[in-house]
Amino acid sequence: MLNLSFTAPVLIDAEVLTQLPHHLRKQTPSSWADANKGGKIIDSFLEGPAYDRLGNLYVTDIPHGRIFRITPSLAWELVLEYDGWPNGIAIHADCSVWIADYRQGILKLDPASGKLETVLGHRNSESFKGINDLTFDSHGSCYFTDQGQTGMHDPSGKVYRLSPDGRLDCLVSNAPSPNGLVVDEIAQALFVAVTRANAIWRGPMQKDGSVSKMAAFQTFFGTSGPDGLALDEQGGVAMAHGSLGGAFLMNARGEVTHYVRSPCGNMVTNLAYIPGTNTLIMAESESGSILRAELPAKGRMLYSHQKP
Repeated sequence: MLNLSFTAPVLIDAEVLTQLPHHLRKQTPSSWADANKGGKIIDSFLEGPAYDRLGNLYVTDIPHGRIFRITPSLAWELVLEYDGWPNGIAIHADCSVWIADYRQGILKLDPASGKLETVLGHRNSESFKGINDLTFDSHGSCYFTDQGQTGMHDPSGKVYRLSPDGRLDCLVSNAPSPNGLVVDEIAQALFVAVTRANAIWRGPMQKDGSVSKMAAFQTFFGTSGPDGLALDEQGGVAMAHGSLGGAFLMNARGEVTHYVRSPCGNMVTNLAYIPGTNTLIMAESESGSILRAELPAKGRMLYSHQKP
């Protein structure tokens, strides 16, 4: 059952906004593709869309360790190429670009100089399993998922919160593949896309900062599962699905109200609203495309667009 009205979700067809240019596609082997794509040559795998205050869209290319900036005129610029596997991106109020890197932890990029530094590479000298995604709350705390290769066979993925003062709290320790996440500060809840359980979890956040009564908000199906998440102003949750060819929009009760269909490829991995609009941007990783669609409500304002 998708919703209590017993009706099909409204179908919205997305369109291609832009695609990774041919000259930036790398037809070379990568250790990431060896481990995750059966050794196939993967010219790119786009993830982590995030907008800065100038209207630039940042995306990652996991297998080749690249950060791209797409200007408002849709020009692609290579900001950085390094020895890592960058996945999710969140932009700080000070305009720095924070990166969830599977191999290196939480990194911070100065987009002006290209300088890259490590924010958090380990927890008490213990390496992470493999960090996937991150987000900020309005106070500047960074929430991130430590996914690694966890799944239903090994439900040991974690969700952490790194406070501005450096305190690190583990909020969830039993997730079978935690991926995208968002913090709803109006409803005082944490949402986590749990990919290999094919579900979105929701946990009320307590006054002491802990998460309690974590439960399944909505469940799905498919060979992969929920990936990136984004919130709108009406309490809706937009979710990219890694194998069902699009994104789903749920209302505050968890009912699926809309399905946004990809025109190219089935692997919609992450998404973001263009700030101040109801335009949803999605990364489709099979084709190296950035998609766009108009949704009913505007996206929730992010920490990146608050004044530092």
